[in-house]
Amino acid sequence: MTKEAPCIRICRSHPPVALGVHVTDRLRREIVSGQIPAGTHLVEGRLSELFGVSRGPVRDSLRQLEAEGLVEARRRGVYVRGLSLEDIDELYSLRTMLEREALQLAMHREQADWSEARRLLEEMTEAAERGDVEAFAHADLEFHTAFYRSAGHRRLGNVWAQYKPTFAAMLSVTNAQDARDLRPTLADHVQLLDALAAKDDAAVLTLLADHIEGSRQRMRHAHGRAIARPAEQAGAFGRSPAQ
Repeated sequence: MTKEAPCIRICRSHPPVALGVHVTDRLRREIVSGQIPAGTHLVEGRLSELFGVSRGPVRDSLRQLEAEGLVEARRRGVYVRGLSLEDIDELYSLRTMLEREALQLAMHREQADWSEARRLLEEMTEAAERGDVEAFAHADLEFHTAFYRSAGHRRLGNVWAQYKPTFAAMLSVTNAQDARDLRPTLADHVQLLDALAAKDDAAVLTLLADHIEGSRQRMRHAHGRAIARPAEQAGAFGRSPAQ
């Protein structure tokens, strides 16, 4: 007898005012982290009930996640695709290409302004001192986003904005692995900003490559742990899908 792919279970712990935004963010994070396994069936009605929203925001959320390549629509509904190792490598390769261009453009503008990046670096420092991984990840992502604004290249910024939510979810996963001590990651950002201010092209590109490669390796490690997780350890978001 064929078993149906499982639906996920989600605690209704967030006010409905955020509607589809919260649904999308929550699902994206759990898919990227592997807590919602590939093959899981996402049923609109069930998600609507669990999140306390109407089906409209849920449907919009699933469309957004499909555009990001995290879920796929089949004849019988929407199913989680998740991230493969190839997906992870592609995303980090894309980020390297985008950010390298953004940094070089920003660094060589006539009036380069690093004030926003310095402010966000201060937020990262404070979050690291508190051991606040979520606040650190948020400031970390905005720190890198500041480079795209400084670059003055609208379309480059638009491409980053398209993938930014996925990178945000990945950043939460990788920073969580550094939760005991966020200072090494913080030090990477301090060195990068110092090299930018000094307009040291070689140092900037080397530091960026090393930083992103470290993040890629941590994400691959997290992916391996998620794949190895037994079905009963899949978490509160559902059982492993049927084979």
